[in-house]
Amino acid sequence: MESEHLSIHSVKELLSGEKIPALGFGVYRNQGPTVVSACLAALEAGYRHIDSAQLYGNEMEVAEALSKSGLKREEVFITTKILSKDWNNVASCVQGSLQRFSAHDTDGFTFGVPDLLLIHDPRINPEDRLSMWKDVLKARDDGFVKSVGVSNFAVRHLEQIVAAGLELPVVNQIELHPFCQRRDIVEWCTKRCIVVEAYCPLVRGKYWDNPTLLNLSNKYQRDIGHILVRWSLQKGHIPLPKSSQPHRIKSNANVYDFHITIEDMEALDALDEGDNGAIAGWNPPLNVP
Repeated sequence: MESEHLSIHSVKELLSGEKIPALGFGVYRNQGPTVVSACLAALEAGYRHIDSAQLYGNEMEVAEALSKSGLKREEVFITTKILSKDWNNVASCVQGSLQRFSAHDTDGFTFGVPDLLLIHDPRINPEDRLSMWKDVLKARDDGFVKSVGVSNFAVRHLEQIVAAGLELPVVNQIELHPFCQRRDIVEWCTKRCIVVEAYCPLVRGKYWDNPTLLNLSNKYQRDIGHILVRWSLQKGHIPLPKSSQPHRIKSNANVYDFHITIEDMEALDALDEGDNGAIAGWNPPLNVP
């Protein structure tokens, strides 16, 4: 996908053969009725990809929004995740997600199964992590989810999957933005056609006073959020901006009528601080073997 030709309709092909929209909507820390209204606002704005998780406690509300949207189930890509602490209980966790997602099924709407299931984190020992991955693959093979991947996995965690002779994940979702670029992970995944999803693409507002961001915001006459999301899209990542405010949700998707030059992309790339630039505690931990 050439960055000049990106649009709200752009998709990427996963190793599974499924198509995933190149822009996602995150619902982390969004609870109750606001999840429904936020998801409806996102779908109205053109998003066709919602990123949820069991940890977020909002799978049911995501499904409710989808059932109220008037869209067909196959038009929207839905992700959920299972925490590593449930490594020996994958089948039950998957069934729990299916029950929550189907809570708003009607004669006119059936949720079916999630499009993507991720292991949310790698924070267990290698043997248990590989056992969990095998169970996640089985859930896919049994038809309970269409594609499977991981989140917050470092290169060493991914290499353990390869060493075990197991199928690769189709996605690795990590914290990713100009200040924390995790180039080793991105390079490893890209070489193997693993799609990289970027959470915290808006850096939770932490670095919005950075001179480079301010200069580019002024140059392109776009807000800093636009610059950050556009950077992620042009890098080939799938950004997952989140908000509960309808005007911000719509604005975060308004990134397809400008293009960041190579020189300005290089200026943003130069902001990388490695692990020191991370703002979320989920970044691949150094102490997890």
